[in-house]
Amino acid sequence: MASSNLVIVESPAKAKTIKRFLGRNYSVEASYGHVRDLPRSQLGIDVENDFEPRYITIRGKGSILAQLRKEAKKADKIYLATDPDREGEAISWHLAAALKLDESQIHRITFNEITKKAVKEAIKHPRDIDMNLVNAQQARRILDRLVGYLISPILWKKVKRGLSAGRVQSVALKLICDREKEIDAFIPDEYWSLDVLLDVAGEKKPLTARYYGKNNQKIELHSREEVEQVQKELEGAAYEVCEVKKGKRTRKCPVPFTTSTLQQEASKRLNFSTQKTMSIAQQLYEGVDIKGAGTVGLITYLRTDSTRISDEADAAVREFIKDEFGQDYVSEKARAVEKGRNVQDAHEAIRPTSMEMTPIRVKESLSRDQFRLYQLIWNRFTASRMNDAVYETTNVKIGAGDHIFTVSASKVSFEGFMAVYKPDDEKKSGNVISKSLSRDSRISFNSFDAKQHFTQPPAHFTEASLVHTLEALGIGRPSTYAPTITTIMARHYVTKENKNLYVTEIGQVVNDMITAGFPSIVNVDFTAMLESLLDKVSEGTIDYKVVIRNFYPDLKEAVDKAEKELEEITIEDEVSDVVCDKCGRLMVIKYGPHGKFLACPGFPECRNTKTYYEKIGVSCPKCGGDVVIRKTRKGRTYYGCINNPECDFMTWQRPSNKRCPRCGGIMLQKGSKLVCMDKECGCIIDRENEED
Repeated sequence: MASSNLVIVESPAKAKTIKRFLGRNYSVEASYGHVRDLPRSQLGIDVENDFEPRYITIRGKGSILAQLRKEAKKADKIYLATDPDREGEAISWHLAAALKLDESQIHRITFNEITKKAVKEAIKHPRDIDMNLVNAQQARRILDRLVGYLISPILWKKVKRGLSAGRVQSVALKLICDREKEIDAFIPDEYWSLDVLLDVAGEKKPLTARYYGKNNQKIELHSREEVEQVQKELEGAAYEVCEVKKGKRTRKCPVPFTTSTLQQEASKRLNFSTQKTMSIAQQLYEGVDIKGAGTVGLITYLRTDSTRISDEADAAVREFIKDEFGQDYVSEKARAVEKGRNVQDAHEAIRPTSMEMTPIRVKESLSRDQFRLYQLIWNRFTASRMNDAVYETTNVKIGAGDHIFTVSASKVSFEGFMAVYKPDDEKKSGNVISKSLSRDSRISFNSFDAKQHFTQPPAHFTEASLVHTLEALGIGRPSTYAPTITTIMARHYVTKENKNLYVTEIGQVVNDMITAGFPSIVNVDFTAMLESLLDKVSEGTIDYKVVIRNFYPDLKEAVDKAEKELEEITIEDEVSDVVCDKCGRLMVIKYGPHGKFLACPGFPECRNTKTYYEKIGVSCPKCGGDVVIRKTRKGRTYYGCINNPECDFMTWQRPSNKRCPRCGGIMLQKGSKLVCMDKECGCIIDRENEED
């Protein structure tokens, strides 16, 4: 009699793909993700008993576990084939406990790609559940639960709504808040560019050169007066070509995608959110029905911080490049990348599972978004084994008396990897320099082109740049970036407009409270240090309970201190001057998920609410009405006239009562300075005498 084998995976899609590779002696079932977790209604951690977690069956998973137990009883061998990371290891451990499996029954298998070869190879080499990986996941879960369940009630007392805190989410929120403060406090500096248009003998188009400086010293132009002085000194000057320097530069090929870089590029190129990127990548990994090939897992595992690939995949992609583009395009060796301080390197980079599954071949079988992401992964992987792009560069120095102008241009002489993957920032050079231009060329003055510019503040975080920053700081792991960003947006702490992330009023309040009461929780270095400790737990060099034992006392002390201080503060609803038009009471100011609003104190008898407009004591420069704090539909704060839409005055920075001493216009608050709203004016003064 043939033996019976049960393979358990997380999702039905993954089960469907794997079934194609195994014979009739194998039954493949899905657990639909986690089956056990800490209870939602209570802490679920026995602090007095060395932080022992109490796991319960997740609601709705009872029938799934019953079916799995039924299948397990019929099986001679049970293979736990959950994802090859800490979370996947923990799911296998929970399944073994929930199904009450004997150690002899447990056969843990992992594979980096869902292909016939990888799955069959994994079946041949089962192993025990890796408790180091499980404990690293348990430690993360317990730490996050302690932070969330101990700090969140403090927020409820202070802000009076069901807000919540999180260990990694709170750090991400603080990064966004700190960036907002930098932007608000930024004082723009004026600077000018001065171009000269030169007629070149024998050429139809004039040559445009940029002002460099005087006497071989670089000079920055900061005002119109400085520009006019240079122009005055150049009156009647003879222009000549002093130097023409030709050279070459290379642009290195990219490395294959990690989770972080895939999320960043998908955001920039495809306008995908991190959550959408991971969801579609999961579909490509688990398997898609491909016309003529059945269900195929198209990419390798999507949660990774490694850029390495297998020797087999390396050979396959090089052969593909040789056949498609020629030997000149194949790189001799892969680009070397310095490994980051927190890189685990547990899995390969994200790549196609087969070079035969070209984007063109699978396009008809994929949705538009699936195809776009797969093509991005395919092109990036192919480019990673191609030669660097080569540019021909020309740099020209032009003299006029003591003054120097320069012009440079470049053009691609060998496209290399850019034949399949053009960098996002690749731009054509605006300058065209004739090949015949030399030191003997005769040039003459045509005209000047002077432009005023202002330095720009730091850019607002986007999902892509926030992921990049979190990774650079060693905060979170590939599997945590998307849920972290999704959580702070779902809680309305942060809103997204045109890719940019903005903190909301409620997000600012939460950040201020956590920063004041729990500074270590939002400390970047502390959070990164915890991540490195979790890595050591996964390596088996630190017991996971030690990490929790060392973390908890400081957290408990901070919570106790905050609770005592809160008990001394009576937080009353602020009474407004707005009369409830239903019952006549004075309405009070409350906090909601999106910020402040007006509510009748007669609740629940009177449920009247209104939008709250907070006056800032400044008159509108257009109509004389009150300037109030307003919100965009997504929750971003701005300042506008209370008479909107009749009056359209608005500004992102807080206006001041003080008028510009130079032009009489509105002054905006920028840190310790007041800056005129009219950039052409450019007046900047200290805020010390703002109330005068």
